[in-house]
Amino acid sequence: MGQGLSCRASLEHVLFRAIQVGDLETVQVLIQRDPSLLDQTTVYDRLSALHIAAANGQIEVLSMILDRLVNPDIVNRHKQTPLMLAAMHGKISCVEKLLEAGANILMFDSVNGRTCLHYAAYYGHSDCLQAILSAAQSSPVSDSWGFTRFVNVRDDNGATPLHLAARQRQPDCVHILLNNGGLVCASTGGHGCPGSTPLHLAARGGSLDCIRELLAWGADRLQRDTSGRIPYAVALKYKHGACAALLNPSSAEPLVWPSPLKFISELNPEAKVLLEKALMEANKEREKSILKGTSYSLPSPSTPDVEVDDNISEVSDTELCCICFDQVCTIEVQDCGHQMCAHCTLALCCHNKPNPTTSCTPVPVCPFCRSNIAKLVVAKSKTETETDKDINPSKQRKLRKSQNLSEGSSSFKGISAMGSFGRMGGRNSGRIAADNNEWVDKP
Repeated sequence: MGQGLSCRASLEHVLFRAIQVGDLETVQVLIQRDPSLLDQTTVYDRLSALHIAAANGQIEVLSMILDRLVNPDIVNRHKQTPLMLAAMHGKISCVEKLLEAGANILMFDSVNGRTCLHYAAYYGHSDCLQAILSAAQSSPVSDSWGFTRFVNVRDDNGATPLHLAARQRQPDCVHILLNNGGLVCASTGGHGCPGSTPLHLAARGGSLDCIRELLAWGADRLQRDTSGRIPYAVALKYKHGACAALLNPSSAEPLVWPSPLKFISELNPEAKVLLEKALMEANKEREKSILKGTSYSLPSPSTPDVEVDDNISEVSDTELCCICFDQVCTIEVQDCGHQMCAHCTLALCCHNKPNPTTSCTPVPVCPFCRSNIAKLVVAKSKTETETDKDINPSKQRKLRKSQNLSEGSSSFKGISAMGSFGRMGGRNSGRIAADNNEWVDKP
């Protein structure tokens, strides 16, 4: 009897080793000989064949096991699913396959009460994070649990995926989560008690990129944690001087996306990328002024102003933005067709602040013709717009310029590309359902 047990243990060891290295042929032979091997787990961590395949990114083995109707949500000793391990190790093909097989994205482990979304955010695997969020939008989660609630799901310590991404210095994940409804001012405290915000944890981790993202989405520099500290004090404690300079309440306010974010969330994707780039570049210019003369001075941007000047010199004056006469027109207003640069478009959004008495945000209007902006898209290039053969192209451009100047001379007066940005509405804030435990940045 003992010899039989030893023989079976040996077969399990061979199977798990073959799965780990992706030896599909050996795995198939062993399973055909004894299908019950798929029900076996490792002794200590109770890892199943599916866990091992997912953690090691062995997509062929994983697919073969799933084809045999194995439960995709089998758990190990720590109640971790194969999807959690695939997200932890950044195995995007396995993540996608498990999601396709119907893996439950709302399962929590027994270590910290975290989901697969927490794992992807903590370990900085932005592709896995995006895949899980995309699946959540088209799965029963969005109907029964709510997509925004899932994005801001809290672990046993009150931390959302955004908290973890900010703490672990993962700016790409921070950006994705904010873009999908992550609450920028969510606190780890429960029942109205103060706790750490993502900005506190980014200050602790010392990531300038994470801090930039959070500030651009309206993170509050004056919000206090359980110990009564603002993010500036946290950055000083952990000796992150550059971060502290940006978080200092006495420094200039950063530019922030409009709040509420409906205007931004419904943007044409390509136009949104241009506006995001313009906003971040403007904030970096602000950072240069704040850090100038200190040991934390920022290096020159990767895309220097000289490159922009070169591009401008290659085009005629008629293609420049007729508001600032500095940048090339990159954004087109629909349905009227007027064009302006991304910086002036942001200035337009900033200029429309919510009415404090009604809490209503004015609908942005075209600065040239005062018509409501239905949509913002990327402006077409000169070659794309010169399609009317009956009209001379140079006359078309001159006509567009004169029209913009005549219609917009008074309606957009006083707004410049860089100088008139302001805080846009109220800050995003929010707290998730209360937990008994707090995840705090202990002094």
